[in-house]
Amino acid sequence: MGRRLNAKVSGRDVAVKNLVTDLSDGVILIHLLEVLGNESLGRYASKPKLRVQRFENVNVALDFIKARGIQMTNIGAEDVVDGNRKIILGLIWTLILRFTINDISEEGMTAKEGLLLWCQRKTACYEGVEVRDFSASWNDGLAFCALLDIHRPDLIDYEKLDKSDHRGNMKLAFEIASKEIGIPDLLDVEDVCDVAKPDERSLMTYIAYWFHAFSQMERVENAGRRVEKFVANMNGAWSMQNSFEQRMKNLLKEIQAQRQAWKIATFTGTYVDAKEQSSQFSVYKRSQKRKWVAEKSDLAALLGNIKTKMSTYRLRAYEPPEDLKLEVLDNEWAILLRAERDRSQVINETIRDIKNALRRTFADKANDFALTLSTLSLAIAGLSGDLADQLAHVRRLHSNLPPLSEYLETLATLSHKCDEANIEENDFTTYTYDELAYELDLVRGSVVGKMGFLENQIVAREMTNLTPIQLEEFESVFRHFDKDLSNTLHELEFSAALASLSLVYDEEEMHEQFMSISSGKGYVTFEQFIRFMVSVTEDQNTAEQVFQSFREVADGKPYVTELDLRHSLIPDELVEDLLSSMPQHKGPDLQEDRNLPKYDYISFMEKMTQGEMNTSSRPNSKEGSSPERRVNGH
Repeated sequence: MGRRLNAKVSGRDVAVKNLVTDLSDGVILIHLLEVLGNESLGRYASKPKLRVQRFENVNVALDFIKARGIQMTNIGAEDVVDGNRKIILGLIWTLILRFTINDISEEGMTAKEGLLLWCQRKTACYEGVEVRDFSASWNDGLAFCALLDIHRPDLIDYEKLDKSDHRGNMKLAFEIASKEIGIPDLLDVEDVCDVAKPDERSLMTYIAYWFHAFSQMERVENAGRRVEKFVANMNGAWSMQNSFEQRMKNLLKEIQAQRQAWKIATFTGTYVDAKEQSSQFSVYKRSQKRKWVAEKSDLAALLGNIKTKMSTYRLRAYEPPEDLKLEVLDNEWAILLRAERDRSQVINETIRDIKNALRRTFADKANDFALTLSTLSLAIAGLSGDLADQLAHVRRLHSNLPPLSEYLETLATLSHKCDEANIEENDFTTYTYDELAYELDLVRGSVVGKMGFLENQIVAREMTNLTPIQLEEFESVFRHFDKDLSNTLHELEFSAALASLSLVYDEEEMHEQFMSISSGKGYVTFEQFIRFMVSVTEDQNTAEQVFQSFREVADGKPYVTELDLRHSLIPDELVEDLLSSMPQHKGPDLQEDRNLPKYDYISFMEKMTQGEMNTSSRPNSKEGSSPERRVNGH
């Protein structure tokens, strides 16, 4: 008991050696009550020498005890002053019970029951420990070790204990409790281990110190957890605030950077560049802007959550810095939308301007090109006069064809650019590239054809031993088979031309003729062709003979029908020429030809030969005749 009292008043510079004599003057009793009650008892005689002073001190103590509602039965000041051992021990136990044990409460039980229940709950999970009371349940030391392990597992390893070493376990528990936890040494090992039933009051008092020590520890731990939870919550709030501010800075920075990029953007003047910038703008609206819209909404929600969190913990409301408030973001967003509108207008206007410029450029060049082609066509059509002069003029026109082809390539490039720009209409011109290319081919054909024609006419003029009809016929055949307008005939073309004129050779003979006439060059010129035809038709095709040929085709009739001409195997093209050139026959006709158009070949031949042909013997009836082998097919 003295050890327990000394533990209580250890900080007062007093000590109890003998309970009966040391408490008789009331001084240590007053110190004990001030410590237990945590308040001053007022004035008293700190060094009483007189009996009356002792009585006064003890009464001060007893009055304090009564004032705290502690029931005192048959205890007076004289019992303490006179050293009544039984009364003094009862008083000390009552104080210990009241100030050390009675404040222990578990589920509304008494202090003893509550303390026992606390011990049972704390040790329930330990094998070999069964706390039934405050006596024999503790003499193996394991219950004390279990209490240490459940509260401070860093100080003891319960699993490694020798469960049979009762004294060793008890000694270990008492030493740790005293040195590490600060529990007073109220008991010795032998007080518990060496007796079958340790003193219940002593154990209960000592264990109450364990309860208070660990309860205080738990309170500190609980307080620490509350602080930890508060700090964790504050960290969460701070993290949310930092996230809000950083994300807001990034969003504002990105918006301003985008506006600046649009502000300094330039166009190269090509449709491809303008269209690419338009595509980039569309991508921005589909991706980047949508991300910003989502981020703007998230930031507003995050700020609301921060304010709610701060309000929940009754903390000062959070307000973002002035330059990071939602109002600033709203203002920047409004500026962004205006910049978006301006950017869209600039792109659309640029594309329209480029398209119109492409239309005008193509139209100007197309119109000029068409005018040039028209001028060339008129120049060719208006040629007259000396053949040599005409040929010289046509050759000058021909020299202009390569530059026109190059100019057409420029138009092709412009047309391609218009196609790239999806230009389907052009109000500035009626011409397209395909039309102009086709017209250039026609003009080129006209120039080349005219040049060949004039060259051939000069050649034909020198052929005095051919009639005009023969020259016309040979020239017509030559032009017909000159498919590439080169004014030459290749071997197959030459062979076909001779066949149309009824000059048929076998393959070997034809090749020999061709190589001989062309001098081995692989083509026959018009002059070479005409000279060859002169060589094979000389003195054979007079006007009279041609007239007789018509008569044979007409089978003696004074007219011919289209059927007559085609039956004579004249080429279709020549048949069409003859039908368009010969006048209609107006005289009587045969019954079988009554429903067919009839043509006056006699008038036609007289006109062609300027009356030099003897037509006195005009056919007026159908006469039989046997056709000769004719070079010209007539």
